[in-house]
Amino acid sequence: MSRRFEDKVVIVTGAGSVGTGWGNGRAAAVGFAREGAIVYGVDRDLAAMDETAARATEAGGRFERGQCDVMDHASIARMVADAHARFGRIDVLVNNVGGSAAGGPVEMSEEVWDTQIDYNLKSVFLTCKHVLPIMEAQGGGAIVNVASTSGLRWTGAAQVAYAASKAGVIQLSRVVAMQYATRGIRVNTVVPGQMHTPMVEVRLAGQRAGGDAQALIAQRLARIPLGFAGDGRDTANAVLFLASDDARFVTGTEIVVDGGMTVRCG
Repeated sequence: MSRRFEDKVVIVTGAGSVGTGWGNGRAAAVGFAREGAIVYGVDRDLAAMDETAARATEAGGRFERGQCDVMDHASIARMVADAHARFGRIDVLVNNVGGSAAGGPVEMSEEVWDTQIDYNLKSVFLTCKHVLPIMEAQGGGAIVNVASTSGLRWTGAAQVAYAASKAGVIQLSRVVAMQYATRGIRVNTVVPGQMHTPMVEVRLAGQRAGGDAQALIAQRLARIPLGFAGDGRDTANAVLFLASDDARFVTGTEIVVDGGMTVRCG
């Protein structure tokens, strides 16, 4: 079996999940653990990482937990300092936290807008602020940020702050990639489409389909040319590639993981 991350230290934010199954963060954390990494999983809710920890252990990997609110500067500073103190280096950072809220400029309150920008975009800015100096001092590293196809095109629902913030993640990644390319740090983005993660049943069905998860799943499937829904493991496969030495000549770009959805016309 490939062990691309033997003894590498990997931080995965949003490593828990709102339900049972393969969320993006859980799948990435387990994938890194399976391939030999020391995974430092981060979430606001430590219990949300119970299943992640169990699956990482079953895969023969090492998974440690850290509690962090990625919208809080001091909390991120403590988390990064703790990881560095425990393991002596940080080789990979995966920024996976995110979530949507419905509405356009008229319907959405200013408070919701601000929270969405902080949650989806400022969180990436803050983790990079604290991790980049460590990576630079040690001679390199890889950062993979998880955006969304909502940051590229209309995906079926008005969610203006989510779309704007995820577009921001893509451009932030490009800018940081160019700034740090000569310092041995690669920065790339994975852009998932309408994946079937636990969030679909637990949260999105209530927001968009009156609680009818099967109706929402059918709507989402109709947009996917391949005819089936990917899940967090598909996102994780792209994350692991971009974080690995297999992608040593890849920086400042995106991998879209969406079954072809963003290239169809309707």
